[in-house]
Amino acid sequence: MSAIAEAPHAPAIGERPQVQIVPVKGLPIVALVLAGVVVAIARDARWGLVFCHVVGGGLWTAIDLFVGFVVGPIIGRMSIPARIEFSTRFMPKMLLLMPTIVTMTLAAGFQLARQDAFLDTSNPRHAWVVASFCVVGVMAVIALAYLEPANVAVLFELKKPQPDGRVIEKLMKRFVYTAGITGVMQVATLVIMTRLVS
Repeated sequence: MSAIAEAPHAPAIGERPQVQIVPVKGLPIVALVLAGVVVAIARDARWGLVFCHVVGGGLWTAIDLFVGFVVGPIIGRMSIPARIEFSTRFMPKMLLLMPTIVTMTLAAGFQLARQDAFLDTSNPRHAWVVASFCVVGVMAVIALAYLEPANVAVLFELKKPQPDGRVIEKLMKRFVYTAGITGVMQVATLVIMTRLVS
């Protein structure tokens, strides 16, 4: 009796949490991060650009590897109701997180390449920068044109009164496999980046 009194707001069995496609509370953080990148670019601030590029690249790499190789196999073993519950809480955060990190990393990285004259074709490291642009460009296209639409589709399915577990399962597999592919490509990026700075 006392346990029930202490938890009056506990959800009923079978009740799904409210799905919010865009987590509004996270928008100020996104705006702050993007404003920081814009200020670093406008001031041509070396430390700010390095910070944005290293932090953004580190987060992008870690999230891709973690989602693709840790979260993915766990989700694959969950029941459909558990996948729905997980997706309801996980996917809205990814909708804000990944585009912000990708934008921060690429914008700051391009400015650093410009500062260091790596864009000059006569620079001996120019080929490494071109290779980096190719790999990161493919990853950005995958993340923004393939992975994010799968994310949004999951969220819209979850908004339905009776979400189809099979559709969510298919979309989540697409999301996780794509994260795994970009995770593998991140290893190539790490090789290129370490070659550039050594």
